[in-house]
Amino acid sequence: MEVSIPHRCFNSSTLTQARQSKTQFNLWHPVLLPARLQLRKSHLLQTLAPLMDSRSHLIVHRAFDDNGSPSVPKELGGRVGEVKRVTKETNVYVKINLDGNAVAENNTGIPFLDHMLDQLASHGLFDVHVKATGDTHIDDHHTNEDVALAIGTAFLQALGDRKGINRFGDFSAPLDEALIHVSLDLSGRPHLGYDLHIPTERVGTYDTQLVEHFFQSLVNTSGMTLHIRQLAGKNSHHIIEATFKAFARALRQATEYDPRRRGSVPSSKGVLSRS
Repeated sequence: MEVSIPHRCFNSSTLTQARQSKTQFNLWHPVLLPARLQLRKSHLLQTLAPLMDSRSHLIVHRAFDDNGSPSVPKELGGRVGEVKRVTKETNVYVKINLDGNAVAENNTGIPFLDHMLDQLASHGLFDVHVKATGDTHIDDHHTNEDVALAIGTAFLQALGDRKGINRFGDFSAPLDEALIHVSLDLSGRPHLGYDLHIPTERVGTYDTQLVEHFFQSLVNTSGMTLHIRQLAGKNSHHIIEATFKAFARALRQATEYDPRRRGSVPSSKGVLSRS
């Protein structure tokens, strides 16, 4: 890297030529600079060091955002998973961007499920796009299940080799009288621990038994270890919504980057696999 320093910054008589025009100095080779410019040079090198390779060229993939996490080049679109699942019972399309901006476009044919997926986007800061049609004239079971299976697969795709991520997430979300705790591990090993006590059979037209089935299906395809615990709550809507909010925040925490890992896999085995 080269930087131009105006002649007015010097007062040495030996730099007469520099007074006549701007002189370029390579910061990676020794130059004689006044003390105040040495301080400026030091600060500049510290600022640019994370963005430089050994030859002092800017490299996009080592850029960092404001919180120290590796940023994702916009041209790459972030970590994205895209899945289409078609059966005789349902037709489901899912696209998720882990590095999104909380954009939610969800139309599953199940209004309450759409509302919950909006929570996933809003509180996880993921872009969540879900379009589904299914045999909801029978009930919501098949659509609820296949949407969750597709979302889990999309997360699996988006995570890739899981290098540099925090891996673990833990969050407790209150919603009025309800309080839900979610702890998860992006381990590659599917397991669901579920302990919700939802007092009613339905919220609107949504069968509350489908909440557990949704998370079990998502866990199965994503390879996630997920524990959900209800610490308080009496209102069914509040309990379920607090669950999705806590899940979103815990998942956001787990998928974000740990700058100290420097891109390594967060496992003593050196790999986080689906099986």
